[in-house]
Amino acid sequence: MKSIKFTSLLLIALALTIGATGCKRKPVGVTNIPGRGTKVSDGSMNPVEGGGTIGKTDDSAIGGGPQSSLNPEDYNKDTEALKAHTIHFDYDSSVIRSGDKGNVEAVAAYMKSAPAGTALLVEGNCDERGTEEYNRALGERRALAAREMLVADGVDAQRIVTRSYGKDKPVDTSNTEAGMAKNRRDDFVVLHPK
Repeated sequence: MKSIKFTSLLLIALALTIGATGCKRKPVGVTNIPGRGTKVSDGSMNPVEGGGTIGKTDDSAIGGGPQSSLNPEDYNKDTEALKAHTIHFDYDSSVIRSGDKGNVEAVAAYMKSAPAGTALLVEGNCDERGTEEYNRALGERRALAAREMLVADGVDAQRIVTRSYGKDKPVDTSNTEAGMAKNRRDDFVVLHPK
């Protein structure tokens, strides 16, 4: 009789413990691993193809309709033309700072006056902090933020492609705060037809 009461009490305690802790809820605002899709701030999903390259996506919520399906490897890359207009980001942020909006506007003006067939690659980069997956996703969000602003400024969305390099392309390897701030950036690469 005592063992039945003890077992009953044990089952009730177990049920209360499970009920009190509940099921594990999925965290809000977490970026998924590349290749399985990433959640952006508006809650939409953007698939990421292998290696962090952002391919064809339906990001109409980001402005300008689906992303261009152009392949940067089919173009001659000019990394110098817009180098002076590189934009930088605060730590763990994909928000374009007010001081960098002029750079994005200058890139938009360049693209609107560029000859037909000229395209733009926006490369999102991060500092070395964070996991590979997190930095790829953050680099993607940074590149998409610039793309959104360029489209809002009148650049044809089909002429812009984005790519995330995460922490793979640092410009400063000093491991200082100033050096890491230089690595949190979007680079603009002009793509000329071959």
